Amino acid sequence: YMIWSAFYWDHHIPLPKLAPVQAKVAVALVALLCFLNSYDGEFVFDDSEAIVNNKVAGIVGRADLLCALFFQLSFLTYCRAFNKDDSFSVKWVVVSLVLCAAAMLCKEQGITVLGVNAAFDVLLICNVNVYELCQRLIFRKNLDLREMLRTRLLTRLALLGLGGLLMLYARWRIMGTGPPAFTEVDNPASFEENIFIRIVNYNYYYSLNAWLLLCPWWLCFDWSMGCVPLIMSATDWRIVLPLLLWCILIGLMNQALCSPDSQRRRTLTLGLVLLLVPFLPACNIFFRVGFVVAERVLYLSSAGYCLLLAFSLGHCCCHWTKQRKLLCVLVLALLCVYVVRCALRSHQWRSEQSLFFSALSVCPLNAKVHYNVGKNLADRGNATAAVKYYREAVRLHPNYVHAMNNLGNILKEKNELTEAEQLLSKAVSIQPDFAAAWMNLGIVQNSLGKFEEAEQSYWNAIRFRRKYPDCYYNLGRLYADQNRHVDALNAWRNATVLKPNHSLAWNNMVILLDNTGNLGQAELIGREALKLLPNDHTIMFSLANVLGKLQKYKESEGFFLHALRISPNAASCHGNLAVLYHRWGKLELAKRHYELSLKLDPKAPGTRDNYNMLQRKLDQLKRSAP
Repeated sequence: YMIWSAFYWDHHIPLPKLAPVQAKVAVALVALLCFLNSYDGEFVFDDSEAIVNNKVAGIVGRADLLCALFFQLSFLTYCRAFNKDDSFSVKWVVVSLVLCAAAMLCKEQGITVLGVNAAFDVLLICNVNVYELCQRLIFRKNLDLREMLRTRLLTRLALLGLGGLLMLYARWRIMGTGPPAFTEVDNPASFEENIFIRIVNYNYYYSLNAWLLLCPWWLCFDWSMGCVPLIMSATDWRIVLPLLLWCILIGLMNQALCSPDSQRRRTLTLGLVLLLVPFLPACNIFFRVGFVVAERVLYLSSAGYCLLLAFSLGHCCCHWTKQRKLLCVLVLALLCVYVVRCALRSHQWRSEQSLFFSALSVCPLNAKVHYNVGKNLADRGNATAAVKYYREAVRLHPNYVHAMNNLGNILKEKNELTEAEQLLSKAVSIQPDFAAAWMNLGIVQNSLGKFEEAEQSYWNAIRFRRKYPDCYYNLGRLYADQNRHVDALNAWRNATVLKPNHSLAWNNMVILLDNTGNLGQAELIGREALKLLPNDHTIMFSLANVLGKLQKYKESEGFFLHALRISPNAASCHGNLAVLYHRWGKLELAKRHYELSLKLDPKAPGTRDNYNMLQRKLDQLKRSAP
């Protein structure tokens, strides 16, 4: 669609005619930059769940792609509204507004196409000299509205304005007026009280975005949490970058407004509009945004950048005829760099591991990058390496509660309980409503024998997350360790009500009732659980034990065999089935399953003694046989 857009501009819209080489360069740059930017959507992470493996771009990136598609279609249909006889079609303007609404529904940035359409109308259709218009407004000279009325420009601008207001009203009705809640780590400059520091850093962010357009070599899935340190004084050398950016922009604006060549004015002005207007929602001027840098917001602006770059290269080719070959070589080299970068970035997006590790060299100060590398390593079973990255994340951002929580979990598994308790206690003191950290703290305190504190931690977790089946399950384990059997059963029942497929809670209820001699109730619970989890071999195993004790041998055998079909290498299942056969009097079958159990687990508790007992019984039967 971007290539179609460039082709349409060159053949149907009264833009200044580009030389063939300019048109080809524009099309190639637009296509390559848009593909490149599409590979860098921003993740929205849920720290308590596994991250979905993305092959090319995150699901969230599709919104930007759809927004760009409808953005371009809205612009093209607005262009289609004009006829050769200087009239225009209201129907196409309405279609353009509908497509703009679709772009806005995909991403709020899509509404900026109204500004692009208005600028296109003013600059290219009505050929308004912006410089002269500004002079008239500044010096309060009379405006000649006859030409605007003749071309019905004011009518079209009124339609665009009305459409924009209706879209904003609809958005307000659907989403409400409250802005999203962002934290200081998301956009630290916007929380600075010193307005000078805030403005300088905003402009520094603009220069970083401009550099990513020019040379997209340093790309990162997340730029928050200290990835870009703030400029805190005028002596920081980075302050030169926003100054350089504004020098370039002022130079382009001067040429766009004051150049005697009307063709150049119109082309540069439209290029600047395509570059700057789509970026306005991300510039922190109208409202605070939740990021420092995000490559996805440059997706639409790259079209204006490519138009300006292609025009500049064409202008150089026309005036620097002796260096034309050198310029062509440089353009080809630039395209090759973009192709290589695109291929490399695509490869980095093929897996979480390569994506997260690629960010370490770009943003080594970003705590979230270290956190995600650690989480990826932990998910792949490399907990020792994950500890290093979690510790680095906590060092870079001492209040990073999710890193503390995950590090505390790993330390708990490694039996380093004291440090785990300290980390988790700090996490809940920083964020008191962090339910997962409260639950994990309760598990650690339970392991340390601090039962009262553990119980309080579990109830805190439930207070902040009422529907928390895993916490009820762990609370039930705490009560079971204290022989508070009724409380344990109630806690596990709550877990199964909230999560009917909570296998561990069902199984623990059956086992507890079995151990306390409530075999009839254990049987009922086991059968109820199997209706919900018909293929859970652990519940089948526990129910089979209960049925064996109730002397329902045939039914117990069926559940044991079914469990073994699902998990044939379960030594305990073979051992308990052997015990069933032993009681049932099927001694040869008992012997075979005892031997299978010992083969799978030679150190199985009680199995060797039961097997020896069976052997003695078999020997007695042989001796007593006639």
